[in-house]
Amino acid sequence: MRAQRAEVLPVSLPPRGLAREQAAAYIGVSASLFDEMVGDGRMPKPKKANARTIWDRMALDRAFTRLPGGDPDDADDWSVEV
Repeated sequence: MRAQRAEVLPVSLPPRGLAREQAAAYIGVSASLFDEMVGDGRMPKPKKANARTIWDRMALDRAFTRLPGGDPDDADDWSVEV
């Protein structure tokens, strides 16, 4: 049933709501690290739809953007003298 639901959307239209494992994979971390990041506020808390726990993909994007690093204003680790 779950696979059928995913196949309803065209490939060009990603789902807005993601399950825990999908949300973790979306930002590129393990589910356990994702749980830690949700717990300490680096990632958003999920929404509830009846018994389902769902992360908003757009909220994940905003939280990911706020993570440190990757910004041109950040010091480049390779250019720092030791």
